[in-house]
This record gives sequence, C-alpha cells and structure tokens, in this order.
Amino acid sequence: MEHIYKKIRALRVQQELTLKDLSEKSGFSVSFLSQVERGNSSLAITSLQKIAECLGVPITYFFEVKEDVTYHTPIEKRQTLQIEGSPMKYVRIGGNFPDRALEPLLNVLPPGQMKHVAFQHPGEEFYYVVKGCVTIVVDGTEYHLEQGDTIHFPSSLLHTWYNPSADEEAEILSVLTPVIFRS
Repeated sequence: MEHIYKKIRALRVQQELTLKDLSEKSGFSVSFLSQVERGNSSLAITSLQKIAECLGVPITYFFEVKEDVTYHTPIEKRQTLQIEGSPMKYVRIGGNFPDRALEPLLNVLPPGQMKHVAFQHPGEEFYYVVKGCVTIVVDGTEYHLEQGDTIHFPSSLLHTWYNPSADEEAEILSVLTPVIFRS
C-alpha cells in the first residue's frame, strides 16, 4: 500500500494541487487526505477510485509497479530483507528484470538459530555454505552442511533449516525458484 500513498502525493504535487484543492474536488477532508498520503489511514477501493478520478488517472495507475531493470548488483546496492519476528537476514544479490525465474540470495543465519516449521512450495532450491554450518531437513532427513557443501532439492518436499552453531553466524548462498522477492 505504501507505493499507492506515495503515488497519490506525487500526482497531487505534480499537478500543483494543495491538499485543500484535492479535498474540494474529492469531497474528502484535508485531514483524511493528509493521513492517506502519509500512510496513516487505510483507503477503501471506492475512495481510491474517487481520488484517481480527481487526479485524472485510471485506478489501475496506483497498482502498476515500474520494474527497475538491473543486471549488475554492486555490493552497496544490495537490499537486505528481514521478515518480522525472524532473526534471519536475506540479502538480494541477483539482478532484476521482467520474467526472471531465479532468486539468488545470501542468507545470514545467526548463531543458535532454531528450526523453523517445515514448509513446501513449488520450485527448486540450491544452497552453498559460504561460512559456518547449517542443518537442512528435507523430507524428514537431516543434512549437516559445512563450509563449501551444497544441497539441491525440489521445494515440493517438506523442508526447513537451522544454524546449530552456538557461536558462529552462517552465510548460505541460495538460488531458488520461483522468485519470492520483487523490487
């Protein structure tokens, strides 16, 4: 939703409209519109439609995501992602272009990171241990991997992983299908 709020503000500013101008055109209060642009208020689809009409764009404009095409990812441009409640870090190390099929990541598992609930999904997974060790459980079998070891399996099998080391972080290069993180 954040990109929608940003697009509303950008369009309003581009058209040299004040919040008051947009309020008069749309019938929404200045306070409500301000909260929407800051992402502090949820927005019903009917309200978004009204704002789109006032700004002269189709509602689909707010859902279009311009994909930034990149092939080279210098270290300073890498994006680190962390899922809320998880100590693991995912570093996006691959390019970004339409219809890409692979998701290359550098996964950083903290020491003593515990086993997650096993899951399965379509695709394939390949892992290479860059540093430390990791235990990967695939279809009920535990595989203990050390630096330099690899594993490759269909993601349709139940799988999970953890860092059994009490004091060393693990770094694992992974290449997955399908793509899970989009820019």
